[in-house]
Formats: sequence, C-alpha cells, structure tokens
Amino acid sequence: MTKRAGRFARWLELDEALLDVKLSVPEPAQDLLSRASLTDAARDSGAAAVGVTAPAGYGKSVLLSAWAHRERRRVGWISLDALDDDPSALLLLLASAYERAVPEQAGLAAAMSGADVAALGRGAPRLVAAFRQAAIPFVLLIDDLHELRSPECHDVLGVVLSAVPSGSQVVSASRHDQPHLPRLRAEGATFELTTSDLILDASAAGHIFATAGKHITLERAREMTERTEGWPVGLHLAALIANDGEDGTPGVTGDDRYIADYLQHEVFGRLDPPTQHFLRRTAVLDRLHGPLCEAVLEEPDAQDRLRALEASNSFLFPLDRRREWYRYHPLFREFLLGELRRTDAELIEKLHLRAADWFESRGVPAVAVDHLLATREHERCARLVAELVLSTYATGHVSTVQRWLKSLGDRTIQAYPPLAALAGWVAASVGQTIDAQRWAAVTAELSYDPTPTPTPTHGGTSFASTRSMLRAMMCPSGPEQMMADAAFTVAEEAPWSPWRAPALCVLAEAHLLAGAPACAATVLEDATAVGLAAGNTEPVVLSESGLALIEMDEGRWDEAAEHLELALNVVERHHLEDYAISLLPFAAAARMAVHRADLVEADRHLRHAMRARPASTFVQPCLAVRGRLQLAKAYWARGDRVSARHLLREIDDVVRRRPDLGALVDQVAEFRTMTKLATASAAPHDVPLTPAELRVLPHLQTHLRLADIAQRLQISRNTVATEVSAIYRKLGVTSRGEAVEQATLLGLLGG
Repeated sequence: MTKRAGRFARWLELDEALLDVKLSVPEPAQDLLSRASLTDAARDSGAAAVGVTAPAGYGKSVLLSAWAHRERRRVGWISLDALDDDPSALLLLLASAYERAVPEQAGLAAAMSGADVAALGRGAPRLVAAFRQAAIPFVLLIDDLHELRSPECHDVLGVVLSAVPSGSQVVSASRHDQPHLPRLRAEGATFELTTSDLILDASAAGHIFATAGKHITLERAREMTERTEGWPVGLHLAALIANDGEDGTPGVTGDDRYIADYLQHEVFGRLDPPTQHFLRRTAVLDRLHGPLCEAVLEEPDAQDRLRALEASNSFLFPLDRRREWYRYHPLFREFLLGELRRTDAELIEKLHLRAADWFESRGVPAVAVDHLLATREHERCARLVAELVLSTYATGHVSTVQRWLKSLGDRTIQAYPPLAALAGWVAASVGQTIDAQRWAAVTAELSYDPTPTPTPTHGGTSFASTRSMLRAMMCPSGPEQMMADAAFTVAEEAPWSPWRAPALCVLAEAHLLAGAPACAATVLEDATAVGLAAGNTEPVVLSESGLALIEMDEGRWDEAAEHLELALNVVERHHLEDYAISLLPFAAAARMAVHRADLVEADRHLRHAMRARPASTFVQPCLAVRGRLQLAKAYWARGDRVSARHLLREIDDVVRRRPDLGALVDQVAEFRTMTKLATASAAPHDVPLTPAELRVLPHLQTHLRLADIAQRLQISRNTVATEVSAIYRKLGVTSRGEAVEQATLLGLLGG
C-alpha cells in the first residue's frame, strides 16, 4: 500500500468512527433520576416537534438518551457539533440518522451531497418526501442544536420538520431558543420542555443524595434545592462533594451554589495534580480519544485514564459502545477551559496545534482547520484551507469553505495569494459575482514565490498557475488572453494536479472561441482522460458535454450520445445537478432528446438545465452563454419560442459585461437572426422562471418573511416581493403553499 493510499484508508476509518459517534445513542447514565414522566408526556402529546430548551446542566442530553433507550418506535440519533454548522452537512446527518431508523430508506444519505445552493432546493425536499412516505412511525432525536448558528441550517431544519408524519416525532435539545419552534407552536404542532420543567424539587434532591450514598433529611433537601434553585447539575455536584458529616449535609454557604466554586473547591481541587493536568489540557478537544489525548498531552496511557475518569463519575461520558470516544459534560468543559486560561494560558495554542497535527496526520484535515483557527498559525491554516478548497467544494460543503474564509479574514487570505485565487474561484463557481471580481482584482496585483515547491500532498499548483486559471475562466479580456492564460496553467500543472483537467477544459473553450472546434475536441479528450484518472469529476462533465456538442454540430449524433451518457452518469453519480457546470450537459441532453423526438425526456432535461442557471453568471461567461444558447436551441426546436427568446435576453446580459467572446457571439447572432425570421405560428408557452426567481423559489418552502428572505439572499425586500409576484404569475398560483406544490410537480424543487 502506498503512503497516500494508507493515509486515505486511515481517513476512511477515522471518518467513519466520527460519524458513528455522531449517530450513536449514548449509553444511559446510571443511577440518575428518571425523567420518564416528562418523556411520556412529550411522546403522548403526538406533537410532531418536541423542543427541550434550557441552559447547560439541566439534563437535556440525559433526557434524550433515556428517551431513546425507552422508545419502541424506530429511533434515529444525532449529536451535533460546530463542524455541522453547514446546511449540506446537516442534511447528510439528518438523512443518515433517518436511514438508521428506517433501513428501508437506504441510499437517502448519498442523495444529500451536492452544492450548497441545492440544500434548500433539492436536498431538503428529498428528505421531506422520504418523511412523508414513512410507513412506520419513527422518532429522531437531535442533541446540541445550539451548535447550529447559521440561518441556512435552520431554514433547512424548518422545511424538514414541516413534513414529520403523524405518529412520528423530531426531538431537539438546545441551550438557546430554537428558531423553528415559534412557527410550529402557532400551529399547535409542538410540545416544549423548558427550564421550569427540568428543575428538581426536594424529593428529587433527596433521591440524588441517596443514590450518592449520602442520606439527608427532607428539610436539608429543601435547603439544597433552594440553594441550587433546582438546578440538576448543581444538586448532583452537591451530592458528590457532600462532607462526611453526621447527616451527610454539604458544608457549603449560600455562595457555594455557583458552579465554579463547587467544581474548583470541592471537585477539581480534590483531584491529584496529574488528573487536574489531564483534565485542563484535554478540554481544548470537543471529543476525547486515547491516541488523540496522548498526542495533545505528549503523555502515554490516555485511554486508561479516560476509562478511569468515566468510572469515577468525573463528568466524562462515553460516545460509543466500545468506549473509545468520550466528551466532557459541557458545563464541566467550560469550567476546565476557564482553568486552563487562568493557569496555563500560554499552552492553549500549543495544545490546539498538537490536536491539529494529530487530525491532519490521520487524514481528517477539516477538523485540523478548526483547531488551527484557534491559534495564531494563520499562514499554516491558510495553506491547509487552500489544500481543502477543491475537495470540500466537490462534496458540496461550500458553506464550510466560506466559513473558513470568513474566519481567516481578508488580510490573512491576501497574505497567502494561492488562497486568494481559490477564494475567487469558489466565488465564481457559485455565482457570487462581486466577490469573484474582487478577488480576481486582488490576485492580479499579488506575487508569490512558494518555498518549498508544491507537491502532490500539498495542493500541487503554483500561485501564478491558479491566478491564470481564474483569469482564463472569467475571460475578462477576450479569447486571445484566455488561451494564453489557460495554456500557461496547462503547461505548469503536473499530471496529478487537480487543476490540470479544469485548465484543459478552459483551454478547449478558448479554442472554440477562436473558431477551432477540431483543436478543442483534441484538448477535451485529454481533459476527460486526465479527469477520470485523477477522480476529478467536474472537468469530465464539461469535457464530455463539450465533445457531445461538437459532434452534434457535425451531425454525428450517435457519437454525441456516447459522450452525453458519460457526462450525465457523472452528474448523477456525484449529485452535481445544481452545480453551474451541469447547465451544459442538461442543455445538450435536451437537444439530443428533441432530435430523437422524445419530448418527455427533452422536457425533463430542460427542467434540470433551467434549475442549474442561477449559479452560471457572467463571471463564467463562456459556460453561461454556451449553456443558455444550447438551451435556447432546444426550446426553439421544442416549439417554445417564448423561453428561447427569454434565454437570448439572459445571454445579452452576460455579453454586455463580457462582450469579447469570439465565435460564441457570432453563434448567438446567427441563432437570433433565425428566430427573427421565424413565423409566430408556434403554440404559446409560459415564460420560464429567471435565475433570480429560481434563487428565491426554495425559500418559499420556509416560513421566512420576505424581509428575512431578502437578508438571506442579500437583496432588497422590494426585489424579493417582485420575484415572488413573478413566480406566482408564471406558476399560475396565489399562495406560497401552492407555489411550492406546483414547483415540486414541475421538477423545480426536489427531484
């Protein structure tokens, strides 16, 4: 096994272990007060959504775990953390948990990958459809919902929760208000447990002390309940630290109710120094694992210490049945981090760096990034993010890339020019025109001399090459400069470079703009071979689609069909339907279907192509224009002249910003002339939704107000109102619900 293959195998093993931890129901805590009456009431309510909302220390996780172990329905479990604050990651977890609960839905999780722009428009509706088809009741329990901070995640969750069938429930626990509950509350579809429901009384306090082997009188139990204000963790702590006095009453004063005092003076302070040392320094970890702790502390025998701490009831909880992964009680971890800052602040950065080293060496660099973001190692973090951009984007986690870039900040990104160029590439790929142009302008002024020379393990491309690739893709200066830039990148890139196949596609496009389709075909064949060898899917889609179009224009339809089959198979297998690159294969497939007189198939491909349009903008002008031109031709052949002429207007908007597109402009002009000479005898068709309207459409599934949708999309409320009115008019509906239903029937949502 090669070093690279071995690293990949370790990554698969660790990645599967981490996913299993997130989806496994924690073992029930022993000898804790039963909350069966609360869970029974919630279950018997029949509410589709159950919200458990209270600050740390109120036993939310314990309640959910006990519920899961008592539940007779199918059970799915999710433990969230900060890395899951991404709509695509959340959908994957929701689908994976649902698959575990309902094995008949196997394959659902695999369908959740794809571009973030599709999370609300494609992934969420698919999960909604799966929920509605459930023949067997299930309960899905989501712990630590407060880890989700992005509004987009809550939009997705709100849409999914709207489809929980009768007899099933989704239970979520959070420290903070849960954004989806107010709307469901108004509909009478919730059952909520809050702080007032979770506080304990004197009887419960007596039970807790008795379980700890320390019997107290009812009067003392009332006193302790008053001091802790019924706070469950406070009572458990008080029981743990109770003096061995005559009646077992803790020797504390009124101020001792504060958790920090309890932990410092009566729990943490009584531990031996080596244990204190271990607890403080491992608090930088969200999850604890023996080898990981050993690497962070640079000490042996961590797994034995973890098991001993669990056995001693030191606020450490196992996360898997093999007891290999653990977590601290959140409140205890916060206390430990405070202690670490107070006593060993200078070590915090070193600990995070060791954790980053461990995760990176195990092939889980995304977790390493989050540890590096907590340090001053900005350049190293920028380099690692630069390595991860392409692969993370390819798996659909664009929000994660954008979160990393935002956390690093423009100054750090600009200080590492390769990442600046990648930031521009990501922005252009998802249609963020302002950011794409800004980063293109920034990189044009930067220079960078990498030391050491890039290797296959570390990105494998030079800054000059990446910058040329970005400039070629955006084509601001016409075909000649585009060809020079693309040729430079091709010459610079080694066979294993992730940029070589995309650069070949851009070079082929430059040949097409220069009116040399034969040269373009040769380069596209090379791009396919390089892309398949490297497992680089996107350029294969572009190259095979381009070859199909060249064959169509030459009248070789059978050869074109072979290229299209490969392109469409890659799109389907890797869930690229909503990526901008999918515009071209779907448009070409629609032309092919019209040629074969298969109008049902043609309409299906046309719908898919139209949905891919929003991300295809003037910052990728060749793709935007060529894809729309092929679509217009298909619509025209289909007899839909309204849609064809609408697409020509969209092309005009692109060409207005990128006028120098060579032969492509001539091809558009030829088609336009043909449409003007045609008669008006064709049957009328509805005007298609514009890219702007398609961006708004998925948000109509949510209960966001127009102003909230405007904020999500960073446009004005008036613009949203205009787009919504146009959507209603074009779909022939009068309400959001009808719009969503009609859009789903037409294949504009889900599918």
